[in-house]
Amino acid sequence: MAKVLLGMSGGVDSSVAAALLKEEGHSVIGMTIKTYKYEDVGGNTAYDTSCCSLDGINDARRVAMKLGIKHYVTDMTEEFGREIIDYFKETYLSGETPNPCVKCNREIKWAAMLRKADALGCDYIATGHYAKLRNEAGRMIVSRSPDAEKDQTYALWSVREEHLHRTMFPLQHYTKSEAREIAAKHELTIAQKRESYEICFVTDNDYRRFLKENVPAIAERAPTGKFMLHGEVVGAHDGVPFYTVGQRKGLGLSVPSHPAPLYVTGLDVLTNTVILGDDEDLFADHLVARNVNLIKYDSLPTEGMRVLAKVRYKDQGVAARAIPLEGDRLKVVFDEPRRAITPGQSVVLYEGDDLLGGGIIEA
Repeated sequence: MAKVLLGMSGGVDSSVAAALLKEEGHSVIGMTIKTYKYEDVGGNTAYDTSCCSLDGINDARRVAMKLGIKHYVTDMTEEFGREIIDYFKETYLSGETPNPCVKCNREIKWAAMLRKADALGCDYIATGHYAKLRNEAGRMIVSRSPDAEKDQTYALWSVREEHLHRTMFPLQHYTKSEAREIAAKHELTIAQKRESYEICFVTDNDYRRFLKENVPAIAERAPTGKFMLHGEVVGAHDGVPFYTVGQRKGLGLSVPSHPAPLYVTGLDVLTNTVILGDDEDLFADHLVARNVNLIKYDSLPTEGMRVLAKVRYKDQGVAARAIPLEGDRLKVVFDEPRRAITPGQSVVLYEGDDLLGGGIIEA
């Protein structure tokens, strides 16, 4: 049996992962990461149900005590601030929409946790992700969970393949409902705890409030912002970072000469311009991605390969061809146009149920 460092958020999934690992006879150490200073992020922390809240830390500690395993709280606020919160702010300032959970998986939940595992003499790290993991001819392959609703492979594309060799997914064969049953069987008080979806350091789920309070440059530029529709200025806005491609609600704009619904179709950070258009303007038949990370293969064929491509978490995906470009970039050409492809978000590629990898949407 192995010595395993388990990331514990205080939620159902990581708590059940702890119970399963212990049942299998592993020596388990639970670790909860403190990722941000609660007094620094603002918002109404009384309703903070994120994975890294104070309540989450306390729930993780109670579960560890119930299961009889060691539990540590590790302060990673400096590392998390540099790698994740700064990235979050800088991405919005650049006119893109960030995906902090993807970057957190790569740099914090894997890279940083493995360093902690080494310090504690652990063989593996484990998480409560719903995803399958197998070793195929010496290469670790991630594939989709049997629970289609909870499958989390979309957010795992950036994890380094070499880090997966020291990874366990105890929930890989289970569904969420089965996990709750296991929690109840072990009399864990978190068995019916509700899901957490918000960004952990935006405690009230109001990212506009967070940006206004933490990025002064946004407020300074806001008065010069303009909405453009078909080359004409049709209004003023609060600043490019407050908008995202595909957005319809919250524009605060009415254009009597254009009664059809308006959508954000582009962002120009250099001129602080939000470009508007109609729904049909949101469709594109291809994209280019950067920062590509492949898991299943070292590289893609130069002529490209057939894949299933997803451009958002809840996307069902569409058949496409992924063509490698120079450096760590690739082009994805869709069989059917996709709506609201958003720079800064992730395009994730699959071969059947296997996760090939992904990249950050550039254009």
